[in-house]
Amino acid sequence: MKPMFCIRTRDSFRSSPSLISRARCGCRALPYLCLLIGIVLLAGCSNAAIKSDVTCSLESIDSCRVALAPAPASDQKISELQAKARISGDERSLNDLGWALIERARTTFDPGYYKLAENCAVCLETLSPGNPSALLLRGHALDSLHRFSEAEAIARQLVSVRGLYLDYEILGDALMEQGKMSEAIAAYQSMMDLKPGPEAYSRAAHMRWLTGDLDGAIEMMGLAARGAGGGEPAAWAETRLAVYLMQAGNLKLALGACHEALSLQPNYAPALLAKSRILLAQGHVDDAVAILRTAARLNPLPDYQWTLAEALRAARLSEEVEVTETQIAERGAETDPRTAALFLATRQLLPDIALTLARKEFENRQDAYTRDTLAWTLYAAGHFAEAQQMMKQALAVGTNDARFFLHAALIAAKCGDKREARSYCRRATSIQQMLLPTEREILAKQMTAL
Repeated sequence: MKPMFCIRTRDSFRSSPSLISRARCGCRALPYLCLLIGIVLLAGCSNAAIKSDVTCSLESIDSCRVALAPAPASDQKISELQAKARISGDERSLNDLGWALIERARTTFDPGYYKLAENCAVCLETLSPGNPSALLLRGHALDSLHRFSEAEAIARQLVSVRGLYLDYEILGDALMEQGKMSEAIAAYQSMMDLKPGPEAYSRAAHMRWLTGDLDGAIEMMGLAARGAGGGEPAAWAETRLAVYLMQAGNLKLALGACHEALSLQPNYAPALLAKSRILLAQGHVDDAVAILRTAARLNPLPDYQWTLAEALRAARLSEEVEVTETQIAERGAETDPRTAALFLATRQLLPDIALTLARKEFENRQDAYTRDTLAWTLYAAGHFAEAQQMMKQALAVGTNDARFFLHAALIAAKCGDKREARSYCRRATSIQQMLLPTEREILAKQMTAL
C-alpha cells in the first residue's frame, strides 16, 4: 500500500510515512579515455553539422580534461578515482568519481567540487549519450550550483525516461527552489511512494516546515536523522532538526541535536552555526563567538559571517565586526547574493545594490525566501507599496519565520497599516529566538513605536 500524502497531518509515519510536500584534449594524461571519446565523436559527426559537432566535441573533451586533472594530495579518494578513470576510461569509474566530487563538496563546502562534478557528467555523457546516470549526476551538480531551471529540465527528462525515486528527488528540489510548491510536493510524493526513506523523510520535513507544520516537520526530520545511517547526511538531518527544535522553544533538545550532528561529523559547519545561534539566543555570547569563528572559517558564506558579526557586536569587538561586515559587502554578491542583499538591507547599507542583488536572484528562484528578500530590499530602497505586495506573496506559503514577520511588520507600519504591523510584531516576538540580536533590537523598537 502506497504512503498517503497529507498536508499538516501527522499520521503513523513509521509504518506509512506521510509527506507534505536538492580544443585541447590533454590526451597524454588520459590516452585511453581520449581515444574512446574521439571514436564516439567521429562516429557521430556528419558533414552537415561538422562545425557545431567539432565545437561541442572540443568542449566535451575539455570537460574530461578538467574532471580528471590531478586533485590535491589531500583529496586521496578523489585522486584514486581519477587514476582509475584515466586507466579504464569506463562509465562506472567516471560515475563513481562524479558522486565522490558531490560528496566532497558537501563536506568541504567548496562549490568548485560541484563544478568538477558537472564536468565529470559532461564527460560521461560524451562516452554514453543520454546515459541516465550522467544526467542524474549533472542534475545534482546544477541544482547545487543554483542553476535550478537547468536542473529541472534534466530531472523532467529523467522522469519521462525511467521515473526512479532519485529522478523525482532532483525534480522536487529544483521545483522547490523556484517556488513551484504544488509541483514540488507532487514530485516528492512520487519519491516517497517509490522509496520511503531518509531522503524522502527529510524533504517531507522541509515541506511541512515551509507550510507551517512545525510539529510534523520535527517528527519527520527525526525519522530522517535516525534512518540516515551516519556521516554527513545524518549530521545534516540532525542540524535541521536542531533548527526546528529551536523554533519550538526547546533549546535544550536543540543543543542535543547539534551535539549529535557534531559527533557524526566533527567540525560540521552547519551544526556549528546552528549551535551558535542557540547560544546567542541564550545570551552566551563569548561561547557563540568562539564557535562562529571556526564555522565562518570553514564555510565563509554571508550567513556565517553575518552571524559572526552579530556575535562580535554583542561582545563589543567593534574592529572585528568591521572586518567581517566588509567581507560580506565585498564578497557576498558572488558567494550568496540573497543573504548579502538581506544583510545590506538590514544594516541599511547600499540599498540600491541590495535591491539589484535581490532582483537578480529573483530571476533564478522565486521561493518564499527570495520573495522575502526582495520585499525587504524594496523596503530599504523606499519602494514601500511594491514591498508590501511582494511580502504578501512570501507569506502566502504559510512559513512561520520570525524574520518574515519582522519584515512584514515594518513594511505594514510604513504603509500605514498599524493593526497588521502589531499582529506581525506579536508573531515575530513569539519566536524571536530565531532572530539575530540586531533584528531583535529592531523588533523591540517597532513594538515600542506601535
